[in-house]
Amino acid sequence: MFRKYIYSYIIIALLLSAVSAVAQSTLVKGVVTDSKSKERLPYVSITVTGTTIGTSTNMDGQYSLVLKSPSVSLKFTYVGYKTITKTIKPGEPVTLNVQLVEESKMLSEVVVKPGRKASYKNKNNPAVELIQKVIQNKDKNSVEGYDYAQYEQYEKLSLSLSHLSEKFMNKKIFRNYQFLFKHQDSSMIAGDHIMPLYLEEKLADNYFRKDPRKTKEIIKGKKTVNFDKNFIDQDGISGYMNKMYQDIDIYQNNISVISNQFLSPISNNAPSFYKYFIDDTVTVNNTKLVGLYFAPRGKADMLFQGKLYITLDGNYAVQKVFLTVNPNINLNFVRTFQINLEFAQNPDGRYHMSKSTSGVDFALTKNNGKGFYGERTVSIKDFSVNQPPPDSIFQEKKKVIALAPPVNDDQFWQQNRHMDLSSSEASIYTDIDSLQTIKSFKRTMNLVTFLLAGYKSFGPFEIGPANTFYSFNDVEGFRGRLGGRTTPEFSKRIYFETYGAYGFKDEKAKYFLSSTYSLNNKSIYSFPLNYIMASFQHDTKIPGQELQFVQEDNFLLSFKRGDNTRILYNDIFRIDYLREFENHFSYQFGLKVWQHSPAGGLTYQRTAENGPLLENKIKTSELSLQLRWAPGEKFYQSKSYRSPIPGPNPEFRLNYSAGIKGLIGGEYNYQNLSGSVSKRFYLSQLGYTTISLDGGYIFGQLPLPLLYIHRANQTYAYQINSYNLMNFMEFASDHYASVNVDYSFNGFFFNKIPLIKRLKLREAFSFKGVYGGIRDENDPDLHPEMIQFPRNTDGQQTSFSLNKEPYMEGSVGVSNIFKILRVDLVKRFNYLDNPDVSDLGIRARFKFDF
Repeated sequence: MFRKYIYSYIIIALLLSAVSAVAQSTLVKGVVTDSKSKERLPYVSITVTGTTIGTSTNMDGQYSLVLKSPSVSLKFTYVGYKTITKTIKPGEPVTLNVQLVEESKMLSEVVVKPGRKASYKNKNNPAVELIQKVIQNKDKNSVEGYDYAQYEQYEKLSLSLSHLSEKFMNKKIFRNYQFLFKHQDSSMIAGDHIMPLYLEEKLADNYFRKDPRKTKEIIKGKKTVNFDKNFIDQDGISGYMNKMYQDIDIYQNNISVISNQFLSPISNNAPSFYKYFIDDTVTVNNTKLVGLYFAPRGKADMLFQGKLYITLDGNYAVQKVFLTVNPNINLNFVRTFQINLEFAQNPDGRYHMSKSTSGVDFALTKNNGKGFYGERTVSIKDFSVNQPPPDSIFQEKKKVIALAPPVNDDQFWQQNRHMDLSSSEASIYTDIDSLQTIKSFKRTMNLVTFLLAGYKSFGPFEIGPANTFYSFNDVEGFRGRLGGRTTPEFSKRIYFETYGAYGFKDEKAKYFLSSTYSLNNKSIYSFPLNYIMASFQHDTKIPGQELQFVQEDNFLLSFKRGDNTRILYNDIFRIDYLREFENHFSYQFGLKVWQHSPAGGLTYQRTAENGPLLENKIKTSELSLQLRWAPGEKFYQSKSYRSPIPGPNPEFRLNYSAGIKGLIGGEYNYQNLSGSVSKRFYLSQLGYTTISLDGGYIFGQLPLPLLYIHRANQTYAYQINSYNLMNFMEFASDHYASVNVDYSFNGFFFNKIPLIKRLKLREAFSFKGVYGGIRDENDPDLHPEMIQFPRNTDGQQTSFSLNKEPYMEGSVGVSNIFKILRVDLVKRFNYLDNPDVSDLGIRARFKFDF
């Protein structure tokens, strides 16, 4: 995740490359109270006069705000109280406690002031009674309450560099980039300017049908900032940003924001997690509205705080919403966060959302300093209900249909935008194009790309990945490797990749080369893929080590526990055809010719009449078919691999391969059928869990090395898809079924513990189990003439069958350590008598999340 986040925002790396002095700032903090009762007032609005900069008090009436302007006036506003203004001058931190005076003319409707924390109860609370009315009427007031609905939706998604000072912008390093600052926004965050660096616009017609339920989006226009694909994955940035800024539906029980799920303040069980306070009543368009404050019971939990306006016309509909989060929330890298929702009235008197604005200011720390500000604005027009659209609208299988191509010319957007762009937003399209023509920027991006992705580009060819240049293991000793591949500058259809490596202990050379031909005239790294690839590899491999998104000779994986002398020397020739479709279904046909021999401490030994014999080489030739379907999948395509963006959608895989004896020297006939399904489940306040099921069956008689060698891990890194206390080649099966459960509570329990909750740690646990076995026809103990289970130098058997019982291990972990680290205590539950095993181990992994 860390790489994805950095890579998504790579365009601002140049602007962050210089260390800037911190401008003079003033921290203002204090408490706002009622002048008579001295009770602390929650959610008092505090703004810098003449701007949109501001904050609000929390449930305890406390506030803090960092200012950088020479001198400002702060305005304190609260319904039912007189507005007052205070002037702040820059300098030392200021403690400003404010007492608000109640208006002499109070509202005619009942006003229930927030009581003290200890006195809050749900029972006989008119605020809770009102929210229960809202919950009871949710189905009627959401779009789900109509048989049909259709509307035009305009979206604007932007990313900006925030908290810019004049001193920063005038640095010498930016003398060639001053055009980026000329159209700077007048809007500011906490007294500083923001400058857009990414912009995406979309205009679409949306349709909803209740029975059978179906939605359809027809994109009429789409426009984005264009980046050089050598540096940044355009589609990946768009997918990642849209994942973080999803549609906000207050009527759903859970709302996804910034890759986390928040419980809606009007969810079915919201009163168990939120506190509610009636604040005021107002009349808008002859409709009485009640203002309702809400706040989380647990300040660190993934919950909103803010204000709802509820209609008193019998519909109990939401008319307006302001959402933010408590400053103590267990949320990473978020400095400020707010969502505003507005609703318009339908002819039938009910409401639909007409506008939403979601803004998040990201930073490494809560303190004032440079960061990123992302904002998504959605505007809805021409909302109509219960008018069935033409049948052709819902006949198309795709949920999202893009007109070919979606319109992106300036005239179209000038006529169809729901709102005007600011001057800085309007200039960003041309500014980024200009930026990418500057040689110094290209050099900087080349360096950043090398450091993050591991590749150094030389036009039509690039060298990398850097993390494989040096590694070591017990058999090869020090291993040096150098490789590279062609880029689209060489050809958009033909790609070559190669590397050479040398082990200084075994004194053997290794190499790899491949050629790929794109059949759809697109890059072989661009979705949807459609290519033919041929490759040959002469290299080593650890049996039972299966890695995702990492090269096996990655330097960090060189550090391993236990005996690591059992490896294979491989010669692998492959031809593969891969075809992906827009619905994320894909198939792959392949031919694989694999010859391997044992090396190091691994030997293949069988028993004959004249005594033990050593088997030096095994060769197979197989044809394969792989099917994959990941509906709704989103991913980021880096230079090395495709990295999925976690989401609620499942992934299905089905693999079939057939070994053919006599085909290109193949020595065995067999069939191998395997499949898997994986899905993440979001459980609101209880976090989320990812469950994976996997299984396989081999038909035919095969030697031990060709059976399923279960995934093991002897590194000190925690690997999600491997057994972290299993040794390499410890277990083999010709049929198996496995389950893998990884659960994150997102701090649900730690957030309730005093002092501990300040660390913003998160709980995690996992369970992994695999049940399998070896049929009699493949059991070496029953067939001495077959390759036997390997043994160590002491004569102890080191490989086993799972015929007795399933292998099981579990772990409890603490994640979010320093915001990026997860550490697990792993427990192995059985097979503890096997040689060189441990029942406990500490494993760690980097885990970047919000």
